[in-house]
Amino acid sequence: MLSTLLLGGFIWWISGSWVIAVAAIIGLFVHEYGHVLAMNRLGMGPAKVYIIPFLGGLARGQRMPKSEWDGVLVSLAGPAFGLLAALPFFALYFGTGQTMWLNGVFAIGLINLVNLAPAPPLDGSKALGPVLARIHPMVEYAVMIAIGALVVWWGVSNGSFIFAGFLALALIGHLKRGQWRPEGRQLNWREAGYSVGLFSVTATACLGVTAAAFLIPTGGDVNGALDVVGRFLSIGR
Repeated sequence: MLSTLLLGGFIWWISGSWVIAVAAIIGLFVHEYGHVLAMNRLGMGPAKVYIIPFLGGLARGQRMPKSEWDGVLVSLAGPAFGLLAALPFFALYFGTGQTMWLNGVFAIGLINLVNLAPAPPLDGSKALGPVLARIHPMVEYAVMIAIGALVVWWGVSNGSFIFAGFLALALIGHLKRGQWRPEGRQLNWREAGYSVGLFSVTATACLGVTAAAFLIPTGGDVNGALDVVGRFLSIGR
């Protein structure tokens, strides 16, 4: 409970919005519970959710996945299931007409979208990493390092220094450890194709929910939505 309050207070402090803070905490729990459901379903449970103050959450099972395919399913279950947390905020917006509730939609969409970045230890690295390694291990390393550096840069440029530092340390730790995923049956080409398809569908859904937070109040005007996004993220000032 204390760790959850600390995380919520920290998000409120950096965002200046209690709606975003509440949405982020709800979205975090729903996201991690998606991982828990998949872990339990695939024989990795009983899984539990742990809140890490100032950083986020972590779902941990009692057993490792039996195959890389199971790992892909577990990794994508979080972002896919996590989008359900946006439904009450959509309902509050349409019920009250107050745009502040769309801030909650944006926060939830962004949490799940960022988690799909293919950089350790984010979910995207566990979903696409095995696919890239199926081509060649060096392809996986090169892509993960490049994307990881970009995500760290994004975190620093947006003032998310704790997130950027955590990701940088995690990336360095993965490189030093030399083993990016637990031992298990590797993906076959058919599963690799399914992995890319599921990742694409999940990423599109996350992007759609995130974009909806700005497209809805502008009546679907893309230019107007981009202007709102720019002002929201303080871009171009």
